[in-house]
Amino acid sequence: MRERNQLEAATSSQVALERELDDTLELIEMGDAEGDADIVAEAEAALNTLQDKVAKRRLESLLSGEADHNDSFLEVHAGAGGTESQDWANMLLRMYVRWAEKRGFKVEVLEQSDGEEAGIKSATIQISGPSAYGWLKSESGVHRLVRISPYDSNARRHTSFASVGAYPVIDDTIEIEVLDKDLRIDTYRASGAGGQHVNRTDSAVRITHLPTNIVVQCQNDRSQHKNKAAAMKMLKARLYEQELQKREAEKQKVHDNKSDIGWGHQIRSYVLHPYQMVKDLRTEEEKGNAQAVLDGDLDDFMAAMLEYNARNAQGEGEAA
Repeated sequence: MRERNQLEAATSSQVALERELDDTLELIEMGDAEGDADIVAEAEAALNTLQDKVAKRRLESLLSGEADHNDSFLEVHAGAGGTESQDWANMLLRMYVRWAEKRGFKVEVLEQSDGEEAGIKSATIQISGPSAYGWLKSESGVHRLVRISPYDSNARRHTSFASVGAYPVIDDTIEIEVLDKDLRIDTYRASGAGGQHVNRTDSAVRITHLPTNIVVQCQNDRSQHKNKAAAMKMLKARLYEQELQKREAEKQKVHDNKSDIGWGHQIRSYVLHPYQMVKDLRTEEEKGNAQAVLDGDLDDFMAAMLEYNARNAQGEGEAA
């Protein structure tokens, strides 16, 4: 249903843009025919606005990953360097909160470990809003700050590092689909305690899930039907547990692949001295107003990364 709603919204948006384009072109033709320069100018302004809408819609269409439309968890961890890095981690946390608030997203602090003197050692927040994870996923990595330290009495320039990790919020209400063709169901006569009535019929049930080779069985009740229902619940519980273990293994894999929080691993540099500039080292996108970026002006960096990933994916597809 979620995918259907997303497709319907995308289709409706496309139809609305096409209709707006047709109406604007008709308005220009009418202005030309009547020699009305004001109508033509108004229509041309509308075309420029429409162009901006189309660019935004095209960018949103790049949010096509499996979990891109989910809410997002965001973790920030200070690197080595004590107070300097902890203050930088706190600045990053504030930056993402500001970014989310500008979009009208909901922010919830799930965990925060404060630094000894200032800043934070780590924090985890949940950002809830349309395609939150799709926008934030490119922020994962090490962020580098260069500035005159407010904690250095000699006013020397310091370089600090902090890492950011984004991952999607996944609903734990997992629907376990079990296909009949994947099951082998055996019935047999119950053994052990239970008396003559239990042992007299083939009431016990054993279910084998062929794709995973998980086997469950139940013989607690006299009724084969009830034993089968209980065994199915057990099977779904086992499959659910297996899915959780798979998730944990994937999380661990991502964790093991994380880079060190230090030199040579950064994805973006924020320079406040001797000049102001923020530069993404993957896309070469840069901004001269570093303070605006630290106040949450991140959309251009995120958009550039979406374009970058789309080009790479297209290149890999052509190579294949």
